[in-house]
Amino acid sequence: MNTVPIWALVLALVVLIFCSAFFAMAETALMAANKYRLRHLAKRGHRGAITTLWLLDRTDKLLSLVLIANTLINAMATALVTAIAILFFGHEESVLSIATAVVAFLLIVFAEISPKIIGATYPEAISLGSARVLRILMTAAKPVIWFVNLFVGVVLKLLHIRRGQDPHQHRVSPEELRSIVLEGGNFIPQKHKSILLNLFDLETISVEDIMTPRAQVEALDIAGSVEDIKHELTTCYHNKLPVYEGEINQIVGILHVRKAVALLNQTEELTVEHFRELLTPAYFIPQDTGVFTQLQYFQENKERLGIIVDEYGEVQGLVTLDDIIEEMIGEFTTSVPGAARGDSFNWDAEGECLLEGSTPLRDINKRLGLNFPLDGPKTLNGLMLELLQEIPDSPISLKAANCIIEVIQVHDQAIKVIKLKRPGSRA
Repeated sequence: MNTVPIWALVLALVVLIFCSAFFAMAETALMAANKYRLRHLAKRGHRGAITTLWLLDRTDKLLSLVLIANTLINAMATALVTAIAILFFGHEESVLSIATAVVAFLLIVFAEISPKIIGATYPEAISLGSARVLRILMTAAKPVIWFVNLFVGVVLKLLHIRRGQDPHQHRVSPEELRSIVLEGGNFIPQKHKSILLNLFDLETISVEDIMTPRAQVEALDIAGSVEDIKHELTTCYHNKLPVYEGEINQIVGILHVRKAVALLNQTEELTVEHFRELLTPAYFIPQDTGVFTQLQYFQENKERLGIIVDEYGEVQGLVTLDDIIEEMIGEFTTSVPGAARGDSFNWDAEGECLLEGSTPLRDINKRLGLNFPLDGPKTLNGLMLELLQEIPDSPISLKAANCIIEVIQVHDQAIKVIKLKRPGSRA
């Protein structure tokens, strides 16, 4: 021992602690690295990312390498400190105990806690930088890893634990995807984030939630006179009109307004039959159909407009492809003046908002930041009637979802105008 310089022993101890720190830091960084970003970099040809993913696909062997290396390094470090203590102080038991405590302290601080904190703080940079070294070491230590894993396999078999990764383990649920988008921070523009979140919502809502209610549907009564039909065609706001005969539940088809307007230029006398010949079959949708499912149906059936009916076949409203698209990306156009949902109302300076009773509750929640229940009535009028259990014959107010609701106008057995007062504002 006297032939070995003391500085060489100290240098060897420093190298061992550095190696132990490297393994601890690399292991923590690899486990904490963002696998989605690594796959993105790997697709772009980043060699470090490719190597890192290669290591992560062999987690059992990687952990075996790290644990074997750290165990050997820690044992050698303890032996070196003991040798240094004996060299200076002899075989005193108290000195050996102190030396053991010193090496434990050094390993905990410099080879465990500090490097692991660094690895968790900069996981991608460290994992990309250390991956190649770990792969070389894993290849070199392959026989040792194989031998150790023989015994590990026996232990796992006794414990009835299957080796290998569950193929379902890395599947991401919609809720997890939503969390990833929400935590994207500045990496995802706010508009893109909003669109992605709206896509997730399509799985949870039905066409009834986004439809144009029956009372607001612009439709044509083909049982009327030709003059009435002409007037309706020249004043309508849409290119396609549901056509009914006598009453709205008797839908007989869909009329393309442009084709019908072309008839008005003809010199021959028009009859109702001329318009009836232009009708195309109506496309009916059950009211509980999911929005995302309906989007697929529109695509498969080459349709853009559907009539929503309940279980008794009565018309509840209509939904268009534009309605679903706007539900995903927000308002982008409207063919009816003032009909843009969500942009036509807001809180005023006094914390009040005047709304039509037919305003959808989902639009109110989105635009005004309220929390009205959506599992029952779909409109503000429906919610009020459910809460009151009657049609009010005079102005009345109540509180729901921490918001004061005041009935302003009632007409034709329906609440037409309602005033909302923002939660926290003075009544």
